[in-house]
Amino acid sequence: MKTIIMAGGKGTRIASIANDIPKPMIHICGKPILEHQIECLKKNNLTDITICIGHLGHFIKDYFGNGSLFGVNISYFEETEPLGTAGCLYKIDNLPEDFLLLCGDTIFDIDFERFINFHKERNADATLISHPNSHPYDSSIIVTEILPPQMKGGLPIDTHKVIKWMNKEDPRLWYKNRVNAGIEIISSRLLKKAKKHINKDKVDLDRDILKPHVIDGGIYAYDTPEYIKDMGTPDRYYSVEQDIQLGLVKQRNLCHKQKAVFLDRDGTINKDAGFLTDINNMELIDGTAQAIKKINDSGYLTIVITNQPVIARGEITFEQLQEINNKLETLLGKEGAYIDALYICPHHTDKGFAGERPEYKIDCRCRKPKIGMIEDACRDFNIDVSQSYMVGDSQRDIECGQNAKCKKSILVSDSYKIQDFVQEYIKK
Repeated sequence: MKTIIMAGGKGTRIASIANDIPKPMIHICGKPILEHQIECLKKNNLTDITICIGHLGHFIKDYFGNGSLFGVNISYFEETEPLGTAGCLYKIDNLPEDFLLLCGDTIFDIDFERFINFHKERNADATLISHPNSHPYDSSIIVTEILPPQMKGGLPIDTHKVIKWMNKEDPRLWYKNRVNAGIEIISSRLLKKAKKHINKDKVDLDRDILKPHVIDGGIYAYDTPEYIKDMGTPDRYYSVEQDIQLGLVKQRNLCHKQKAVFLDRDGTINKDAGFLTDINNMELIDGTAQAIKKINDSGYLTIVITNQPVIARGEITFEQLQEINNKLETLLGKEGAYIDALYICPHHTDKGFAGERPEYKIDCRCRKPKIGMIEDACRDFNIDVSQSYMVGDSQRDIECGQNAKCKKSILVSDSYKIQDFVQEYIKK
């Protein structure tokens, strides 16, 4: 697959690091940001690369040339005037049916084969990488289609089809921390559709091409916890530099085994309100967000696994439960923390509740202390459970971690909280 890298920005926010070279040429750990990208692309056999250059673009051409010294084939498109984040796509000759599109100021390490296969399986107009981040409140939020359960006692199905795109200025209340990471596979047919409504040379990829065509139903979100961070500000630059030095960037590639902290929800992250059915009762335990942020920074995945018998008892719908979980993610995001995934068990064998749902009154594989949710997370994210922790506030959580053969199961309480666990066991 062909890769196009947008490398024409001036980088005004990061000028204090370097202002006399293009932003993608800023060195981090001894080499330009762009070289880190090309090395990752080559590792994934993505060697056909076009770099769109503009401001001070001769520095890029002089350094990389035709790419032969780096084991790739590089061509260039040079903007003579600013064309926005997508204008050059209408001026590059012979674009293939599908191509990978990157921003030149981003450090990443991704298993691109997974991403490309996901796109092809759905024959998508566009597939964008989405992930949680530490600042969702000032990022574009992606909402995907959720279908009702397709089988008795089953879970709602996330099709990953994008149905809503919220820019940071759009009104929002509670939302899943699912952010557009700025790496996409674009089909040429989408560009042709969008062109009919664009009468300018300076084109914004998100606002002029992707967001307006969400309604067509051909845009998908590919969720991954892999490392993707832009170098837009000095703070992010220094943070990424440290992560490269510690090996965290490479380790998060899903071709490697991952480590995780599995967290219970009620009484562990948020205040225990019994069977939580009222969204107003979703409140974080003091210090939880800061502890989870440290887990995020450590390289461990943060995976929530939670029994939610309120579904089987008929006390709440899946939609209401999702909104409660959205509030949890929003509250964490406001304090710079996030979870990489959340798994629920809706089953409960006890009967006799008014309004109960018989189809969920089953002896399942996922209700803790059984290990179905941990097994699902291990499959989805290539997790080494023997190097992972289970943290919860009940004996059921402890037994779940032990049954799954986690490295250690940790019981939290009023006197020993998540922050105590992090201080004792999790180090960056």
